[in-house]
Amino acid sequence: MIWKRTRTSHQLRQNAEQRQLKQADLDVLEWAAAVGEICLKYLDESGFCCWSSVGYSYYFRGEQKRQEQTAPRGRRLNILGLWEPCVSFEYGLAVGSFKAPAYIRLMDWQAQKAQQRLQQQGQVTVIVQDNGSLHVNRAVQGHWERWQEQGIYSFWLPPYCSEMNRIENKWEQIKDHELAGRMFEDELDLAEAVIDGIENQAQKGNYTVERFRF
Repeated sequence: MIWKRTRTSHQLRQNAEQRQLKQADLDVLEWAAAVGEICLKYLDESGFCCWSSVGYSYYFRGEQKRQEQTAPRGRRLNILGLWEPCVSFEYGLAVGSFKAPAYIRLMDWQAQKAQQRLQQQGQVTVIVQDNGSLHVNRAVQGHWERWQEQGIYSFWLPPYCSEMNRIENKWEQIKDHELAGRMFEDELDLAEAVIDGIENQAQKGNYTVERFRF
């Protein structure tokens, strides 16, 4: 046996047949991206809190590692990101939850990039994302046709299949390796740590980072 972190799971809610079919389609897209036929990005949201969870860690015998709690203040810091594996990580930060206008602004930014890529390289951009309400509400649906004309297409993941979205690994890396075991005074301190952590991960992975400012 080994000491390994337990993860939350939704596998019992998945439709196995639907997941298998979608995975086959996603495998084709990943192959097309690998040979340069398309640009493939993974989109998702995540969040960070001023207090990180207290977990097990290695420390000196006879001593105990402690995390001094800051004042119980500060709202959740949310991130909306796009990951093109081994190439780029693009993201925006906001205090509180994202709404449709913010998602549309970020997608408009991506559409401009996609249009330029289509004109210069002949590549369309495919964005892998789930069917969350932020991505499919009426305000967003009104922009889909325009985004497609600019070169962006969406690949919708089946319900409860977050493990198919490769950006999930980026959230794990940032939280486990950059923010774990730390407490922050306020949202500003937390945001600076997240930004530094993203930059640090990019240097290690040798890919580019760009932050969108809402």
